[in-house]
Amino acid sequence: MTPETLPLDRRTLLGGAIGAAMIPLAARAAAWPPAEQFALWPGTPPGGATAPATARAPIVGVYRATRPDGRAVLSIPGGGYGFVSVGNEGSDVAAALNPLGITVFVLNYRLPGEGWARRWDVPLQDAQRAMRLIRARAATWAIDPARLGILGFSSGGHLGADLAVAHDDRVYDPVDAADALPARPFYAGLVYPVVDFATAGPNSRSASGLLGEHRDPAIIARHTPLARVTAATPPVFLLHAMDDGTVPVTQSLAMIDACRRAQVPVEAHLIERGGHGFGAAQLPVDAPGRNWLDVFARWTATR
Repeated sequence: MTPETLPLDRRTLLGGAIGAAMIPLAARAAAWPPAEQFALWPGTPPGGATAPATARAPIVGVYRATRPDGRAVLSIPGGGYGFVSVGNEGSDVAAALNPLGITVFVLNYRLPGEGWARRWDVPLQDAQRAMRLIRARAATWAIDPARLGILGFSSGGHLGADLAVAHDDRVYDPVDAADALPARPFYAGLVYPVVDFATAGPNSRSASGLLGEHRDPAIIARHTPLARVTAATPPVFLLHAMDDGTVPVTQSLAMIDACRRAQVPVEAHLIERGGHGFGAAQLPVDAPGRNWLDVFARWTATR
């Protein structure tokens, strides 16, 4: 596999197709893949010795702010760890935040089931590496490396929460100088996230997508963000619909409680209706939570 050759793969096609089919034409202001992007790994990614040649290298799409104010967000789309919804939970996020001064990076991470060794660590490897590379090249994009946060959706919310509590976990061997930089997000935006596999319910695919048949209690504990929240966890922003039938709202309610007990700053917004997977642009135009990304942007400005 070669990071220099980055054709559209099934993850990109599926995620983009789902987003394109459900988002009004006027909302599709940012395309995937973007003209500017970068590979995460110089050569074969970690665990690649067991991955087939069809497993593609992960990339990060770059969407520059119209007038950058130093803020930056790594958007982490969901997809149950079976695909990556790069449209509605990636490029459309950039379309909303770029005019507000925020540079957006969209993480098209590897899928655990593609054959990588230690599949349960693969998405976290990519997320940590992305944070470090963005910080290493911050001047290129006119961003403040200290103001780099994340915004994760569904299983991407699980990955974002995982990153927030496990940013220092050594899940890959350093490959260059960038890996000496911190992977800790300045804040963690979590939208309808999975934070505890044990209570995520039967409709969530995140546990099976990440773990497969590997149900070692130690592995599950390492990737249960809810149980790892401490005073060192970055500030958290939560958004969840009360009628979510895929990831129950109790996941966010439990995260609120964990943050409060650990004295972690937490901002939470619960909307009455919205279901699951509404992302950047799928709430009805008259929905009270329609402009939630504006609220998120204002919250990031206060950090």
